[in-house]
Amino acid sequence: MSNALKTIAVAALAGSLAFGAQAEPVKNIVLVHGAFADGSGWRGVYDELTGRGYRVSIVQNPLTSFADDVAATRRVLNRQDGPVILVGHSYGGSVITEAGIDPNVAGLVYVAAFAPEVGQSTLDQYAEIPPPPNFVPEEQPDGFAYLNAEKFRAGFAGDTGEADAAFLRDAQVPIAVAALAAPVTVAAWKEKPSWYVVATEDGAIDPALLRSTARRIGAATTEVQGSHVVFLTQPQAVADVIEAAAMGALAASAAAASE
Repeated sequence: MSNALKTIAVAALAGSLAFGAQAEPVKNIVLVHGAFADGSGWRGVYDELTGRGYRVSIVQNPLTSFADDVAATRRVLNRQDGPVILVGHSYGGSVITEAGIDPNVAGLVYVAAFAPEVGQSTLDQYAEIPPPPNFVPEEQPDGFAYLNAEKFRAGFAGDTGEADAAFLRDAQVPIAVAALAAPVTVAAWKEKPSWYVVATEDGAIDPALLRSTARRIGAATTEVQGSHVVFLTQPQAVADVIEAAAMGALAASAAAASE
């Protein structure tokens, strides 16, 4: 975490504790991946956060339906032993918007992610600003979609090396298109403090849409130079934001307890 972020979080916490509030430190982090990928891409963020003393769990979304992915996330949340920072990348942002209403969730972190309103789906988010031209999902006859192989690197992982991009392309996990079209029934960001990472070189979600989403949900926003897989290519920067969220959520909890 940068010194500036740490100073702000510590000052807020100190001010809250000065009024006698008691709050439990947030040491649990749950990471939720998006479409066309699995949880292994979080390894760099996992290493950063566990090295800082956090307990990190990674959801493996089946990507078979929105309900299945929310259930998979809730299953991991139920295993936590205290307050949690819930982190979602891309489509995973829609998942944490639904699952994040869990009372143990102390804060949300959206990483180049969708954050629908109640009644909106992931695909509805593109109505404001359509995806960049190199992001080309191709629906298969069975209703699952893969990303176009020729445009995969430019649309998904533009700041990875050729070998890594090829592996991600060939290891991509197809998603049920119906999962992307399913509306959320609650919006946890309306109730929980939120943080947002804007990937400035995102080829899957226009950075302008990322910025407008962060503003709409009132999230504390950090811009990080990177592609859609910024969590993979810039793990330290993403981990810094997650740690700031953990400290900020503790401060918010202490302030609420003092009221």
